[in-house]
Amino acid sequence: MPHNQNSTHTFFEKVYAIVREIPYGRITTYGAIAAFLGSRGSSRMVGWAMNHSHASDPSLPAHRVVNRNGVLTGKHHFGSPNLMRQLLKNEGIKIEDDKVLNFDQHFWDPSF
Repeated sequence: MPHNQNSTHTFFEKVYAIVREIPYGRITTYGAIAAFLGSRGSSRMVGWAMNHSHASDPSLPAHRVVNRNGVLTGKHHFGSPNLMRQLLKNEGIKIEDDKVLNFDQHFWDPSF
């Protein structure tokens, strides 16, 4: 994907549209979003979009996006390092050592 400002903005908006669809009590991964968008190698770009989401759309359920192992890698972008974990716990997702327990049970695949 070309890295000009318009294409990056468009990619970020596509990421945010998918994140808005993640059901309450479920999580997805940067890679699953990238694959759904046809950019399988763009997990890092999805991460950048999520990091910027707090400024552009604070209502976005960004806490529902974790890495492929269920680790809360984006937790430092929530203002408080405990906020992402707390938001997930509020939705019934158990977290231990900043990692989602029962990952497969909570995983939501945007392509289904």
